[in-house]
Parts: sequence; structure tokens; C-alpha cells
Amino acid sequence: MYNITIRFYEELNDFIPSHQRKRDIASSFEGRRSVKDLIESFGVPHVEVDLILVNGESVDFSYIVRDGDRLSVYPVFESLDIDDVNRLRPSPLRDTRFVLDVHLRKLARRMRLMGFDVNYEADRDDQELADIAERENRILLSRDRQLLMRRNVSRGIIIRNDDPHRQIVEVLERLDLWDRVEPFSRCIECNGSIEDLPYNSDDFIRIRDRIPEGVLEWCSEYLQCSGCKKIYWKGSHFNKLVGIVNRIMEERR
Repeated sequence: MYNITIRFYEELNDFIPSHQRKRDIASSFEGRRSVKDLIESFGVPHVEVDLILVNGESVDFSYIVRDGDRLSVYPVFESLDIDDVNRLRPSPLRDTRFVLDVHLRKLARRMRLMGFDVNYEADRDDQELADIAERENRILLSRDRQLLMRRNVSRGIIIRNDDPHRQIVEVLERLDLWDRVEPFSRCIECNGSIEDLPYNSDDFIRIRDRIPEGVLEWCSEYLQCSGCKKIYWKGSHFNKLVGIVNRIMEERR
């Protein structure tokens, strides 16, 4: 029998029962167990953890817990310098490429609107999502705790909020991405990059018949997605999107 004391800090407390939050937890278990398995037995996905101290010393996920250990478990740090201890990843979550699970379609569209590289399709299962996150080195966003406990998922966060507006603010805030926002640089539909389409250029002439005559009468500035070839112009829909962007940016602390 192993007897240990463990404490979770900051937003990691979201995953554990209220009576165990922000306090030392005495726990007992039988048999050999890694610190990763122990942490996830409390319902905390390993991808949400960036620092583990055991008896005051930093360890990685492979550490085998010993009788009498005292563990302090901290969340992903994005704005705090902890380079002098053993982070659980080779670098912070700064490669801002994402893959989102099937339940986060509206969040995917908002993230693309804000200029982030988001891999999203509506019919993927958990194994495919985990494989994409590993293969493409993407941050996996999900509301499914079990998905983020898969061994081959190394970067990800649980989305706490239900409302799409609160979800995008949550991502920007938790990963400190406000300065990386580039609105209207990616296609909301397919994630391709948005490029200028010069008026009366050869490329414009080839797609001119796809633009409503009423729009051609007043608009001379166009953009096109490099992927799906969708054409954009600054009409009423664009103004609505500007309003969404402005409301999101107003949330910056």
C-alpha cells in the first residue's frame, strides 16, 4: 500500500470534486504506478499539466510514485518563465496549430476568423483526432476529458465553456494568444489562407462570373481563399464578422 499527498493548482481544480479543490489530498493505492497514471486517476488529463513537483523536485510523467511522496501538480504555463525546472514538454504551446473535436464546430469557425490554423471536420472519431494531433503536432481542443487522456496526445486543453464566444476567449486567454490574432487571414470554411484578388487581374477575370452583378456594380476589392477558392468582399456579412472580432478583442484583459 502506498500513501501519498497530492495537491492540484489553479484551473486543474476544475477536474476534481469540490471538497478536494485547492487543498492537500491524502490518497492511498496498491501496486506500482507512474505519476501520469496517478494524476489521471483523479480525472485530470495529462495534457493539462506542465509541471509536477515531488517532494519539491520536478519530475516527468514516467516517475514512479513512492510511499510517502508529496506531489504538487501545476497547469500549463504560458506567461510564466519556469525554464529552470523540468517542464513536461520540450516547449510551451506556442506552435499555434490546432485540431478540434467534432463538437466544437462554432469554435473552429471563430478561431479561423481570428487567423488560427484549425484542422476541423465533422465526422472524425477520437482515434483519428488523437492521431492528427500527434502526426501534425497540433494542439487538441476538446470537451471530452477521456480523449485528452490518450497516450499519444501530448498537447491539448479541455474547453470549459459551452458558449462559442466564451470558448474563443478561453483559448486566447489560457494560451496567451492575443498578440497572435490575425483576423480575416484564414478561410472560415476550409482553413485556407486568404489572399488579395486584384480587380481586373487575369485571376479576377476568370472568376468574375461567380460574383453577383449587384456586387460588381459597387465593389472593386476582393479576396480569395487559396484552398476552396471562395471569394470574399466587404459586404454586410463582412461587417457582421468585424463585429464578432471586435467583441472578442474587447475581452482582452
